[in-house]
Amino acid sequence: MANTLPLLSASVAQSEDLSTIKRLAGQVQTNLPNLMRLDRYFDGVQRLEHIGLAVPPELRHFETVVNVPRIAVVEPERRQSLRAFYRAGDSTKEDPALREAWEFNNLASESSLVQTDEKVYGRSFVAVGTNPDDKAHPLVTVESPLQMGYEVDAQRRRFRHMFRMYVDSTTLKTHGTLYTPDFTQPFIFDSGWKPNGPRDDHKLGVVPIVMFLNRRRAGSWSGTSEMADVIGLTDGIARLVTNLQIGAETHALPSWFLSGVEAKDFQDRDGNPVPVWESYMTKIKALTNKEARVQQFQAGDLKNFTDAVNNMFAWCAAVLGLPTRYAGQQTVNPATEGAINADESRLIRNVERMNSHDADSWSWTMGLEERFRTGEWGASNSIRAIYHNPATPTFSQIADGAMKMRAEKVLSVEGVWDMFGWDEARKAQERERLRVEAASDPILAATQALMAPNAPAANG
Repeated sequence: MANTLPLLSASVAQSEDLSTIKRLAGQVQTNLPNLMRLDRYFDGVQRLEHIGLAVPPELRHFETVVNVPRIAVVEPERRQSLRAFYRAGDSTKEDPALREAWEFNNLASESSLVQTDEKVYGRSFVAVGTNPDDKAHPLVTVESPLQMGYEVDAQRRRFRHMFRMYVDSTTLKTHGTLYTPDFTQPFIFDSGWKPNGPRDDHKLGVVPIVMFLNRRRAGSWSGTSEMADVIGLTDGIARLVTNLQIGAETHALPSWFLSGVEAKDFQDRDGNPVPVWESYMTKIKALTNKEARVQQFQAGDLKNFTDAVNNMFAWCAAVLGLPTRYAGQQTVNPATEGAINADESRLIRNVERMNSHDADSWSWTMGLEERFRTGEWGASNSIRAIYHNPATPTFSQIADGAMKMRAEKVLSVEGVWDMFGWDEARKAQERERLRVEAASDPILAATQALMAPNAPAANG
């Protein structure tokens, strides 16, 4: 009897895991159509018949999609640049271990994928796990929202389970990974879900995945796509621009109608019929019948299309908080730094709020990485992520401001370097270069010696 109890417990646990996998796999499949729709809008490959415009096959080459959804995602994302991780209470020193982990996992580039997916789908995911090849460097990987199903404990505000489901492009078999607060287990679908590899019994007490939410709402765990407000406007612009192109093509040359003409009027001097196109292009210089009349149809004015498109672009810029010049409007660019910042104030503020939410998620991610690396949890909320300024100052503007502060003696040399965004390796290199320069200049060396702490006082 004693030997059967562990087997029974394992059987019950496995049954519960399979039941969880089936629920979450179903959630992945249910969410996929809407997420794929957002994916198509981001890539600009949505078909116009999906938005109610039936384009005949002979006019299909006039289809035009202006990719406003990509602008909605890319413009704020390209301004999100994480600078460093610090410990709470000390923002003067970057944590070297967290910097090493960030660079080991190529997160300087991978973080862009996280932020892009977050804005396209409304959410994105980062998983943390052990590294079988290098235990000193846990793996931090970006996971696609198209593959993720999850259940949230709303009371505790944390995940109960998560399941990643994907198809291997080589074998075409369906794989999955179940993440729980106690273990991570890979599975494969082969006439049912079956374990497919070693189980990582991490015993963290939390699911080792962090979700990034766009436009987070209290009590909601799905997020909202940054493209949501402009998808309808994008469809309207697509209809207008497609109709504009067809209208422009049909009005490229004026339309004529003739009355009182005879067949011989469309013959050359040898009596051969003149092709219609040549007749149209002024081959016919005169008509024999004095009663014949040639009149032109009144062409439509396409200005109503261009005005409507420009207005809809302006609306897109308004709802996204972008300067109108970002939406293709022909305006004069601001000339000064202050004018540029004023023009981009809504965009800058939007990115700052995005950074504040994403900074928390990255801090939780690196807290998980530290737990896998050290085997211990750090102090609660002890990691801080700091982003670069999302405004658009040029390097010369930054340098000018830094040198002015340096001249007023409110900033040190290394403070100037911090404003330039240099890392510790670059700073060490510059310190050595300055030391070599000082050694080769006796006057500079003597001046620095006198300014050094504990320097002997000059005589009389």
